[in-house]
Amino acid sequence: MGRLFVITLEGSFYSCKYCKTHLALSKNTVSKTFHCRHGKAYLFDKVVNVTAGEKEERLMITGLHTVVDIFCVGCGSLVGWKYEAAPAESQKYKEGKFILERFKVLGPIGSNYMASQEAQVGGSDADDA
Repeated sequence: MGRLFVITLEGSFYSCKYCKTHLALSKNTVSKTFHCRHGKAYLFDKVVNVTAGEKEERLMITGLHTVVDIFCVGCGSLVGWKYEAAPAESQKYKEGKFILERFKVLGPIGSNYMASQEAQVGGSDADDA
C-alpha cells in the first residue's frame, strides 16, 4: 500500500464528518435541492479526496442512472456518489457530477448536519423531479 495523497482545500469547504478530510469547496456547489435516504444531499461539479466504487444502475426518483459510490480516502466512509450516465435528456446535466450526502459531511464552516423528518425512504435524487 502506498502513501496517501490528500489535497488540502482553502476557503469555505465541506469535509468528511468522521475524519475531517477535505472533500469539496463551497463554490463548486451546483445545487442544494437533492435528497437521499438520510435527508439532504448537495450536487457538486468537483470533489477531491475520494475513491470510486463499481459502476451500477440505480433507480432514483428521477429515473434510472448509472452511478458509482464515492468513499473518503481518509477513512473509507461512503460519502455520496458520482453520476456516470443519465439516460433521460432532462437528467444529462448530472453526468460527471458528484453528490455529497449532507448527513455524512461537515461544513462549510464545520457545522454538523443531523438527519430529521425530511429523510426519505427509497431511491435518492433531486427533489425537483
